[in-house]
Amino acid sequence: MKLSEMREVLTARDIQLTKSLGQNFLHDGNQLRRIVEAAEVGPGDKVLEVGPGLGPLTELLIQRAGEVLAIEKDTRLVQVLQERFQPGSAQTPTLTLLPDDALAFLRREPRDWTDWKLVANLPYSVASPILVELAQNPKGPARLVATLQVEVAERLMASAGDKEYGVLTLLVQLGYEPRGWFKIPPSCFFPSPDVESACVCLVRRERPLLPEALRVPFVRIVKRAFSQRRKMMRKLLKNDWPPEAVDAALATLGPRVSPETRAERVSLEEFARLTQLLVPESTHE
Repeated sequence: MKLSEMREVLTARDIQLTKSLGQNFLHDGNQLRRIVEAAEVGPGDKVLEVGPGLGPLTELLIQRAGEVLAIEKDTRLVQVLQERFQPGSAQTPTLTLLPDDALAFLRREPRDWTDWKLVANLPYSVASPILVELAQNPKGPARLVATLQVEVAERLMASAGDKEYGVLTLLVQLGYEPRGWFKIPPSCFFPSPDVESACVCLVRRERPLLPEALRVPFVRIVKRAFSQRRKMMRKLLKNDWPPEAVDAALATLGPRVSPETRAERVSLEEFARLTQLLVPESTHE
C-alpha cells in the first residue's frame, strides 16, 4: 500500500489519526518486506498481527502465511480493513480480523501461542507491555518480530553492563533470544513519528532457563533488584528475603557478583540462578 493510497483512504473517509493510539503507518515496501523476511513467514505459519492500521503489512502476511489473526482497536480502521480484505471470505480465507484492544485481549484470554509468530508494527504506547505479556506466557509465540521505538529496541537487545539493560530486557529475554534488529527511518511512516523506530526479532528459547513455577518469583526479584538502580542489589533484595538467604545466594553465584554489585551488572543467567537459590526447592515443581 503506497503512501498516496493511504492518504486517499484517510481523506475519503475523513479519518483523523489519533496520536494517543500510536497511529504511524509504515508504508515503505522495502521495510515491510524486511519485517516479513525477519519473521521467516511461510505457508505453514500462524501469524498474530497487532495494530494492522490500514493493512500494508497485513497484505504481505496473508500472501505468505497459512493463517493471520489481526487485532485492531480503532473501529474506523476495522471497517476499512473489512472492506479491503473481506476476512474469512473466498478472497482471504486465511485472515481473521478482531476488533479489540490487543493488550486487554491478551490479558483477558490467555491462550496457547506456541505455533504462532507475532509480526506487527506495534503501537508505541503499548509495545512493551504487549511484548512482556507474550514473552511471560509459558506458551508464547515461536518468534516475536515487532516494529517499535528505537529506545525500546535497544533495551530488548541489551546485555548486562549496557546502559539500556533493565527490567524489560530480562522479562522478555527470559523466554526469548534476541536475533537482531534494524532501524527504520521516520520518513517510512505516515505521519512521520517524532522518534526513531526499529524492528526487532526475538526467537523463543528451545530450553527454558527456569521452570514455569519460578517465572513469578523471577519477575519479583528482577523488579526489586532494579527498583533503585544506584543501590546495591544485596540491600534491595533484603526487603523481600531474609538477609542470610540473600548473602548465601550471592556467595553461591561466585566472585563476579559481589555484595556491592548493582543489578545492571548481573546477567540473565545469574538472575535465573539467583531465583533458584532464593525460592524454596519445593516450589520448583
